[in-house]
Amino acid sequence: MKAFKVFCFTGLLLTPLWASAGWVRQTSGTTTWLYSVCFPVDPTTGYVVGGYISNTILKTTDGGASWNRQAPQDTTKPFYSVCFPVNVQTGYAVGRSGIIEKTTDGGASWSDQVSGTAQPLYTVCFPADDQTGYAGGWSGVILKTTDGGASWGSLPTAASWVTAVNFPADAQTGYVVGGSGMILKTTDGGTSWTSQSSGTPYVLRSVHFPVNDQTGYAVGDSGTIVKTTDGGANWSGQTSGTAVQLNGVHFPADAQTGYAVGSGGTILKTTDGGASWAAQTSGTGSILQGVHFPADAQTGYVVGGGGWILKTTDGGVGVEETEGNKQLAEGRIAVRPNPFVSYTTLPGHEAERFALYDVSGRKVGSYKGDRIGEGLAPGVYFLRPSTGNARPARVVKLR
Repeated sequence: MKAFKVFCFTGLLLTPLWASAGWVRQTSGTTTWLYSVCFPVDPTTGYVVGGYISNTILKTTDGGASWNRQAPQDTTKPFYSVCFPVNVQTGYAVGRSGIIEKTTDGGASWSDQVSGTAQPLYTVCFPADDQTGYAGGWSGVILKTTDGGASWGSLPTAASWVTAVNFPADAQTGYVVGGSGMILKTTDGGTSWTSQSSGTPYVLRSVHFPVNDQTGYAVGDSGTIVKTTDGGANWSGQTSGTAVQLNGVHFPADAQTGYAVGSGGTILKTTDGGASWAAQTSGTGSILQGVHFPADAQTGYVVGGGGWILKTTDGGVGVEETEGNKQLAEGRIAVRPNPFVSYTTLPGHEAERFALYDVSGRKVGSYKGDRIGEGLAPGVYFLRPSTGNARPARVVKLR
């Protein structure tokens, strides 16, 4: 039997699982714009919002294997940002014409809140609980609630356009970014704001302080990435390696490993605090808007235009481009023995590493070529070649 052929297992067509190295497209069920993604607790249950003429709220409870549409009270205004601050039950979505909606039952029902503005709201953040939160948008609007959205009040600022807000640790110290490189900081819950020098004239579209209120990143137009390590007293530019518009930035667990997304299907990753950024393969040319890694730097989601939802479980890296992987993709080497009992091997490539996936497309491990599948339960698995659209090699563990 040849080492490569089209394999089907219990009716599941496997080829799309290997569509792009490290990032896999999910079936969103929509082709509209998707702007924001939030997984409140873990990578299993999450929400995505968007829309163009009307709005869209999607929810998954199985890590993105399926997405179900939810019904907001007002269906006419697109949502631009979503936040579930504490758990998967209570969340907020904001968008066009000042719309704010809230759910307390995991999205089974959504209700309108009175924002007091007709300006578009692009961002929402509840820093520590589901009671005190902030929203920002066009014309420098910054709103605050301290009663879970029962009432929203306007905060005075000198901003002209707020695109993103981030309060890293509590409801007192926070940052907003926006047009013309604007960065504002508050240390008193928004009563007063101090302008900071970003060093760029370009629009900043996203800001994130991952651990505390000292070290943070902002991204924006023309590939702009700026970083501070002293609470915004100084911001320095970083080399992104791109000139496209960057719309989202997220550092999942610390200030070292983070991701930025933007136009043209751009996904960037750093593992050294932004000293260097490397492009990843997204498999799309769509504008990517939002990125979120719920628990660690391995499993994350990206959303964007055309209903695109992407997921990675390996930090977006995919399979290392080794000679063994190239030969595996081209069918020039075969796994032996196959089927196997304890483990199988790739002769001549024993020292290289290969990724192994189950029939659902979930990565189950990375193995050296001399111990592939060791310790796994019996079943059908697939070695993923490094070439993004190459067919996987099926291996069968008997016991």
